[in-house]
Amino acid sequence: MTIFTYSAAQKTGTIVKGEKEAENQKALAVLLKKDGLLLLQAEDRGKKRGFGIHVDVGELIAHVRRISLVDKMLFARNLSVMVNAGMALTQSLDALSQETANLKFRRVIEDLHTSITAGKSFAESLRGHVAVFGTLFANMVEVGETTGKLSLVLKLIANQMQKDNVLRKRVKGAMMYPAVIVIALLCIGALMMIYVVPTLTQTLEELGADLPFATRIIIATSKFMVAYALLLPLIAAGVIFGFWRILKNKHGKELFDKIVLKLPIFGTLVNQFNAARFCRTLSYLIMSGVPIVRSLEITASVLGNTLFKQATEEAAKGIQTGKQLNEILSLHPKIFRHIVIQMIQVGEQTGKLSEMLLRLALFFEEDVSNATKNMSTIIEPVLMIFVGIAVGFFAMAILQPIYSSMGNI
Repeated sequence: MTIFTYSAAQKTGTIVKGEKEAENQKALAVLLKKDGLLLLQAEDRGKKRGFGIHVDVGELIAHVRRISLVDKMLFARNLSVMVNAGMALTQSLDALSQETANLKFRRVIEDLHTSITAGKSFAESLRGHVAVFGTLFANMVEVGETTGKLSLVLKLIANQMQKDNVLRKRVKGAMMYPAVIVIALLCIGALMMIYVVPTLTQTLEELGADLPFATRIIIATSKFMVAYALLLPLIAAGVIFGFWRILKNKHGKELFDKIVLKLPIFGTLVNQFNAARFCRTLSYLIMSGVPIVRSLEITASVLGNTLFKQATEEAAKGIQTGKQLNEILSLHPKIFRHIVIQMIQVGEQTGKLSEMLLRLALFFEEDVSNATKNMSTIIEPVLMIFVGIAVGFFAMAILQPIYSSMGNI
């Protein structure tokens, strides 16, 4: 049980404060309602203390476990069905909180229920959990509440999340194979440098062979890794941390995104992924009734690539000056392909921009799907060539002085 410090309103409008013990905020609201009070705000003071130390494993897991995109997608889809069936929003949230297996997400839903019960709108309540739902979710819900199309908007949000989830899985799956191969090669190389090369070095020194430059590089690297073997994990952690800090820096992230877009194979995949997300998000926002400028601003906030984000923000500012969207995007030919500009131009001329954007999203999503399917076929021979070169260099660097010494004998 948890002790809460709460603020509640009486039927007369008088605000009262106090403390009460309950399992969660939802249970607290029910208890106060029986006393004729409406819960406004509650603060968790902690667990009721007893004898000994009580560790709630569920609580610990709830704090560590993240709320996945699938959790939010199912939430939006189920809520859409319930609202469309005529259920009250608070009743729907109550039912979903009971069905949600993720304890952390259950608490978020319960907090939404409490907030709406206290008189806030659904969109306002969602903005209190922007770290979970993001700006896109809250803004689309706001439009749904204003236009009376909440069920439709929630369905669109669920579809958006489903497509995002599918694309992310495909891209991650395509990246997984080369990542595993590269990591395995690095581990094998490190083990050889620490355990195998020192033995061969001793043999070469006994033979008194004249060592080529490549061999001297390998021996020097091996001696360094042996001497600082215990520091290698710290060095690796430092490199990873430094890379992470660079990505957190605005200019570092921009430089990284520029380089990624220029990479063979991967650059095209990242471009198609961001283009698909741009088109689908913008399409759904316009379809929901969000003004074009605001739609572009929200779309910019959900794009991962800095260059796409900057171009979309520039488009939002340019439209306010009277320019056409296709005209602004055409200034970024390296980011937005010609087909995007052309289809958007047709959409603006015919008044069917959201429809054209949705078609573009489907086109790019199909491209991502095909690219990820063929990626392993393309990458495998490239990795084999890379492995062959690495093994050949190592073999020549070690065996050449040995054969030279044997010839001298």
